[in-house]
Amino acid sequence: MQLGLVGLGKMGANMRTRIKAAGHEVVGYDPRPEVSDVASLAELVDTLQAPRVVWLMVPHGEVTQQSVEDLAGLLSPGDVVIDGGNSRFTDDQPHADLLGDKGIGYIDCGVSGGVWGLENGYALMVGGSEADVAKVMPIFDALRPAGPRENGFVHVGPVGAGHYAKMVHNGIEYGLMQAYAEGYELLQAEPLIENVTGTLKAWTQGTVVRSWLLDLLVRALEEDPGLSEISDYTTDSGEGRWTVEEAVRHAVPLHVITAALYARFASRQESSPALKAVSALRNQFGGHAVRDLQGRSVGETATPEE
Repeated sequence: MQLGLVGLGKMGANMRTRIKAAGHEVVGYDPRPEVSDVASLAELVDTLQAPRVVWLMVPHGEVTQQSVEDLAGLLSPGDVVIDGGNSRFTDDQPHADLLGDKGIGYIDCGVSGGVWGLENGYALMVGGSEADVAKVMPIFDALRPAGPRENGFVHVGPVGAGHYAKMVHNGIEYGLMQAYAEGYELLQAEPLIENVTGTLKAWTQGTVVRSWLLDLLVRALEEDPGLSEISDYTTDSGEGRWTVEEAVRHAVPLHVITAALYARFASRQESSPALKAVSALRNQFGGHAVRDLQGRSVGETATPEE
């Protein structure tokens, strides 16, 4: 089967390699000519035989929107576009409508696997019609992990369902990472624990908290003990925020995921205005000492009471 793949970053390039290894033909386009098979999106479309399938692996938002608009003018009825990026699910139906007016099918596909997907396969969460999904199934089979199809692949529902499932998946990921990170910090804080990395590594076999994320934390600590080479500044790419927003919309309490998202926000503050206000209030009502910018204790005016 032929596939046009737009976006050859870390995941896109690995996906191209895995699909080719399964015996399919992949024509890749990327703005960087050194990794691209063709010079333009138009050339990619011209190279493919109808009915065409074009998979987008580009950043969500404006880049995806422009790519869909461009493809709507280049593709033909019967072709299919797959958005495999981390787009917000609310973008999917407008994209499907835009392409549908030209007789072009649309599938949204949440993709999980990161840089390890090339070797291990990717988990795929797909939204779209049964007919469109069936057209692309050979490509999905090439990307998913080996074994029964339900291991790593799910047709979640209609357009939008795939990205919704991936959004929730990533929200859960936030909570899991935060729990492992907090456990690591507590182990590190206790002098009795002389081998933090070894403790975490022991948990990767036979325990109920074993997981691939825990394996990756151990790997990171083995490569950089104490994680001294990186800062605690942690970004978020949107899915955690969208998950929390959906929780509010559905009145579903997401205590852990919300706290994990806020922890990422806190990591980006050089200083916390909120905690400065708390410190000032403690001084005002109880006479508690505050610390100046050099860390010196100042301002204690009474016996501390709270």
